[in-house]
Amino acid sequence: MKTHIKSMAAGLGLLAVLATAAQAGTLEDVKARGKFICGTLGTAEPFSFQDPKTRAVVGFEVDMCQKIADSLNVPLELKLIAVEARIPELIGGRVDLVAANLGWSPERAQQIDYSFQHFVSPQKVLARQADTELKSPADLAGQRVSAVRGSSSEQGARKNIPNVDPLTFKDPSGAFLALQQRKVQGFVASELMLVKLQSQAAEGNSPVKILEPALFVEPWGMGVRKGDTAFLNHVNQVLSQMESSGDAQKLFDKWLGQDTAYKLKRDYRFEEIKG
Repeated sequence: MKTHIKSMAAGLGLLAVLATAAQAGTLEDVKARGKFICGTLGTAEPFSFQDPKTRAVVGFEVDMCQKIADSLNVPLELKLIAVEARIPELIGGRVDLVAANLGWSPERAQQIDYSFQHFVSPQKVLARQADTELKSPADLAGQRVSAVRGSSSEQGARKNIPNVDPLTFKDPSGAFLALQQRKVQGFVASELMLVKLQSQAAEGNSPVKILEPALFVEPWGMGVRKGDTAFLNHVNQVLSQMESSGDAQKLFDKWLGQDTAYKLKRDYRFEEIKG
C-alpha cells in the first residue's frame, strides 16, 4: 500500500513538472537561454535585408526585433527564414517571434497571435507598361500573375482576381523577373516594393506600371505563439511605448520617410489590428 502511495505521489510530481514545463512561455525561454531569437526574411528591403557595405542584416523590422531584445535585456539573434516557413518556424519553437512582412489574415490568426500593427501595406499589381489593355487588377481575370510563395499577396491574388493562375517564387526577385520575361501578366506584392521596382525599371528597356486600385490592404504585425499571453502583452507594451515616445515615427522616417527612396508619409499608428 505504501509503495502504491509513493508511486502515485511520484506520478503526480511528474505531472506537475510536465504541467509547469507546458505552461512555460517565451519570456521564460528567453531568460533561460540568455538571448532573443527573432525570425525575419533578410530579403525584403527596407524591412530586413543585407547591407551591401557591411553584409549585416538591417532594416525596419530588424530594428523592431532589437527593441524587443533590449526590453528583455538580452542579445538579439536573427534567424533568416523563408516566407512559407514563417508560421512553422514560430509554432515549432525555433524562433521566439516572427517579424517578417507578416500580413494579418483570419486563417493565420487561427494559428498564431498577432502583435499590434507596425505597418499597413496596400497590396497592388505591377504590369508591363506596354500592356495597355491592363488598367486595373480586374483586367487580369483568368490570366497568370506571379507572387512570393506562401505570401498574403499570393492569397490575395487567388481571392480577389477571378480565375487567376498564380505562378509563385521563393523571393520577390524571381517573381519580378517572371514579369520581365513575359511569363506572367502581373506581379502582386506590397505597394512599397512595387514603387521601388517601378523606379528601377524606368532606367531600363522594360518600364512597368502599378495598376489601381489596390487589390487589398493589410496590416502587418509580429507573430507570437498562440496563447502566449504574457509575451504578447510584453511585445505590445514595447510597441505602445514606441508610439507614445515618438520612436515609432523616428523608425518609420529612418527606413520609409521623406529622406529615403520611398518618401512615404506615415498615416497609421502602432495599435491593435482590427481584423
